[in-house]
Amino acid sequence: MTKSEFQFSDFLAEVDGNYKDFVNNIHAMFLTENYKVKIESKASGFFVSYSHPATKRSVLNFLFRKVGLIVRVYADNHNDYTALFSEIPEIMIRQMDKATPCKRLLNTQSCNPNCLGGYDFYIGENHYQKCRNSCFYFEVNSETLPFLTKLIESEYKSRCA
Repeated sequence: MTKSEFQFSDFLAEVDGNYKDFVNNIHAMFLTENYKVKIESKASGFFVSYSHPATKRSVLNFLFRKVGLIVRVYADNHNDYTALFSEIPEIMIRQMDKATPCKRLLNTQSCNPNCLGGYDFYIGENHYQKCRNSCFYFEVNSETLPFLTKLIESEYKSRCA
């Protein structure tokens, strides 16, 4: 199969049954606003990317790793919903702590000139300046699912406004 021949159903067949409703709901939400969906097969499994129809920039990715399903959210509008971060589960904070620092925020000359820059925000007293590619990169599991849903919906609503 070539890359263009993969369907969402191919990806969904690989998703754990406990998370299929979550994935289906996110997929339907983005399709409602005509987001472009790109589905590829990678060495670790399927990779699904949703791109904003006007900007053509990725908004969200689903991918597989050894731990299972991962979601990467490009939360460009995170300043619109900072109160949400008070609800973030500890497991997700630990995952964010592992994210690489944003080179552009720390030293504008040391990153790729095409980089949009990372995220600069606080959770409680902790200051985060993280790379946009690894900051909101989370495992999908029963503990992270409620917050992921709120995060994705908040970013989606901000982009639709």
